[in-house]
Amino acid sequence: MKRKIFPLLFGSSLNIWMKVRKTVIDFFDCSKFNYEIIIIDDGSPDGTLEVAKELQEIYGASKIVLKPRASKLGLGTAYVHGIKHATGNFVIIMDADLSHHPKFIPKFIALQQEKKLDIVTGTRYSGNGGVYGWDFYRKLVSRGANFLTQVLLWPGVSDLTGSFRLYRKEVLEKLVSNCVSKGYVFQMEMIIRARQFNYTIGEVPISFVDRVYGQSKLGGSEIVQFAKGLLYLFATT
Repeated sequence: MKRKIFPLLFGSSLNIWMKVRKTVIDFFDCSKFNYEIIIIDDGSPDGTLEVAKELQEIYGASKIVLKPRASKLGLGTAYVHGIKHATGNFVIIMDADLSHHPKFIPKFIALQQEKKLDIVTGTRYSGNGGVYGWDFYRKLVSRGANFLTQVLLWPGVSDLTGSFRLYRKEVLEKLVSNCVSKGYVFQMEMIIRARQFNYTIGEVPISFVDRVYGQSKLGGSEIVQFAKGLLYLFATT
């Protein structure tokens, strides 16, 4: 069975070069897994596409698949765009800003194979999972968001706002087509909809390390957006 990796790449071109070449590609080249890396760039002004083209020249078009778009169209449509070009039965979604490390991928795959799961998600809030590099405010907001979600929605997983996940391709396609949220709420709705459709979900504890390069932005508008999304899901699920 053919498994693929499909990372969504955010941040500067330097992030992409370091993450893809030094961690993801090196990891998969040393593993037994068949893979492809699909890079979606939404017209980034930071040289992302140029660096991606350099990676493709080094590793080949069968390993580095470039599917750029003209402008920023949102996370959900980026998923749809990527899924359309993925050839494997499984898709792994991960940030490429040095926050998610590929060393956890074998655990994702092993758990999926053992329990025949539809989704495996990384968790920062169970087992030996954790967050490193965040200040107290960021940790408080993340913990608070997950706590409120647990109380209101009973999702059955410990970490709803993370994005490091493995999906069966057909499951991911159905979830994306049924999700309406944007921004931070999108990842949460994916899990809530999965519960509605009775998909099986497993968790793997991960260490989330805040990006080495660039800055994470979390302000009042994102918090308001999250609150609205949470109330919407509470009212409709």
